[in-house]
Amino acid sequence: MKLLNTTILEIKKSKFIGYYYEVDSVDEVINILELLKKNNKKARHIPYAYKIDNQIKKSDDKEPSGTSGMPILNIIEKNNLNHVLIAVVRYFGGIKLGAGGLIRAYGNTAKEVISLK
Repeated sequence: MKLLNTTILEIKKSKFIGYYYEVDSVDEVINILELLKKNNKKARHIPYAYKIDNQIKKSDDKEPSGTSGMPILNIIEKNNLNHVLIAVVRYFGGIKLGAGGLIRAYGNTAKEVISLK
């Protein structure tokens, strides 16, 4: 496991912290996600997506269905990335973004975190 990059976007008082990892196994993904949850106890959501060869998974982590895991996975696939995990820790700022706002926020965080490597 190797942390390649992190980025922070603030959108309507919510903080979206993107983490971009190089991973070789689902066990590594599980360990990283557990660590992120432990280190971000006050975070409302930690959606993610990963691709390790033909193992692909995404999670909205209690955000409305399709608004967070899918936009992250789309960025992974558009950029032909493999052996990667992108997780986005969200600290809720009190203003609801709506489905379109969430899709843009998670997609833009994923895009930003891979572009800075």
